[in-house]
Amino acid sequence: MTIKERLKALRVAMKSEGVDALIIPANDPHQSEYVAEHWKVRTYFSGFTGSAGLLVVLADYAALWTDSRYFLQAESELEGTGITLHKQKVQHAPEHVEWLCNTLPERATIGVEASLFSVQQIAYLKSHCSLKDIVIKDVERISSKVWENRPPLPDTIAYDYDVFYNGKPREEKLSQVRAEMKKRKVEHYFISGLDEIAWLLNIRAWDIDHTPVVLSYLLVSEEKATLFIRDYKVPEELKRKLKASGVSLKDYHAVGTALSVLPAKDTIFVDKNNFSWSFEPSLKADLIKGTSIIMPIMAIKNETEITHFRSVMVKDGIALTHFFNWLEKTVENRDLKETEVADKLIYFRSQQDLYKGESFPPIVGYQSNGAIVHYRAEEKTCATIKNEGMLLIDSGGQYLDGTTDITRTICFGTPTAQQKTHYTLVLKGNIALQTAHFPKGTTGVQLDVLARMNLWNAGLNYGHGTGHGVGFFLRVHEPPQGFAESTTTLRGSSPLKAGTVSSNEPGFYKTGAYGIRIENLMLCIPSPINKDFLAFDAITLFPIETELIDLSLMSKEEIAWLNQYHQRVYAALSPSLEGEEKAWLWNKCQAVGVE
Repeated sequence: MTIKERLKALRVAMKSEGVDALIIPANDPHQSEYVAEHWKVRTYFSGFTGSAGLLVVLADYAALWTDSRYFLQAESELEGTGITLHKQKVQHAPEHVEWLCNTLPERATIGVEASLFSVQQIAYLKSHCSLKDIVIKDVERISSKVWENRPPLPDTIAYDYDVFYNGKPREEKLSQVRAEMKKRKVEHYFISGLDEIAWLLNIRAWDIDHTPVVLSYLLVSEEKATLFIRDYKVPEELKRKLKASGVSLKDYHAVGTALSVLPAKDTIFVDKNNFSWSFEPSLKADLIKGTSIIMPIMAIKNETEITHFRSVMVKDGIALTHFFNWLEKTVENRDLKETEVADKLIYFRSQQDLYKGESFPPIVGYQSNGAIVHYRAEEKTCATIKNEGMLLIDSGGQYLDGTTDITRTICFGTPTAQQKTHYTLVLKGNIALQTAHFPKGTTGVQLDVLARMNLWNAGLNYGHGTGHGVGFFLRVHEPPQGFAESTTTLRGSSPLKAGTVSSNEPGFYKTGAYGIRIENLMLCIPSPINKDFLAFDAITLFPIETELIDLSLMSKEEIAWLNQYHQRVYAALSPSLEGEEKAWLWNKCQAVGVE
């Protein structure tokens, strides 16, 4: 069926359910950012493939809300579907709620699939809709009535993640979580977040592309823990290890029943941001809603993880050296499709020890495609890269010993003065954030301005956050910390803490022409200038393109930082290289601005 045909069938199902509007989010029942094929409901009914965005369907109108990272992509993918793009002013803000309340008549009915909405989202929706007596109705599985040949649930097999890499046994992590439960005076803690379960139990699988998690729920009680997972997904040896750690198994689909029989006298703590509304009505136990106990613990990497993070950056830098040397050499002789370049990048990473896959689909954006922030090249429609013009490549790897995420922008041929100016302003923002010293307790929104101020002074800006937390062989976008313009997101409102790893990725995008982004991962460390301050250490190890820099716009301090960074890069990567790759790296790491 075409998108229009799917929407027509969906409207028939809506009418039979008595709903005037249907909200279709992009997430799964665990509020995951990336989801398995089974839960790509919004994509099925809209054709829009971006990771962020929400579809609203009315009897005579359909609209998709997404943020500026996806405006160009959404305009292209929604063409001919009859779906109207609503451009979000603030990333992740629930702007569709106000629109619905203004559009629908009094006592209208909004349908939602309860499992796909958190109790926090429903509470927000109800608080706004109550002014017009609008009803929120659960229409669970309405999408399955229309979705022909819907993919099954993911079925990869879980495995034990060795403490050699993660540095802390599951028993110790469980004790840490139970200590926090005791402080909050709760008997049970229900965990929906797939990455949190993977971290806590030291298990991994590949139920979601690019993210090594397993489809499951976890109930941690004072004396025991129950993992809700389909039995065949857990090998016998892992079952024995989990049992020895006090973790028993129940079927994934039994979770609702298990929660409903908890005694009314008990208290159960949940993260209001990912606890599904579908569980709430049947609960007898006293429900305590808060924010994740695990998330802030998981974000602070232990010494073992930090050691591995540093070593994995060397491997990733070596793979990228092979790749960029190949790219520059090849494009001199022939044109390249963006998809071929993406495949070759994956190939060079795959040659590194302990590589398990990419941490997200590679973004290879040539010329105007680089201005599409989360662009993904497709074989039939991608651009052909020639030996001229700008190329943006954003990619990352999943290794057993860490997760990487890096963006570099290069130019084939001679860059224009404007391109050099834009690139240099982005680089200055990257360095300004990288070299900041700041008091403990400082939040991401307070530091975000450092990355933007040089662009702002030129009347320029970019429409995405400046950085996000990064997991350890888990989610490449890991809460809570990061850098954002608004406190409406965790990234903006969360204090930076020593031991966290975050990306630093300011950019500039000239629609129809080119995109520029420079991204390194940074470890938050104690500041050497004041014990009550923090700072950052750049752990990504790969050259920043100097041919695009207008040195007249750079300060002496910025040039000094760049040269010192390139010295570190060469010292770290060169022992593992030889021949033309080593020579390529030497050339890329040469000092600039030195007479």
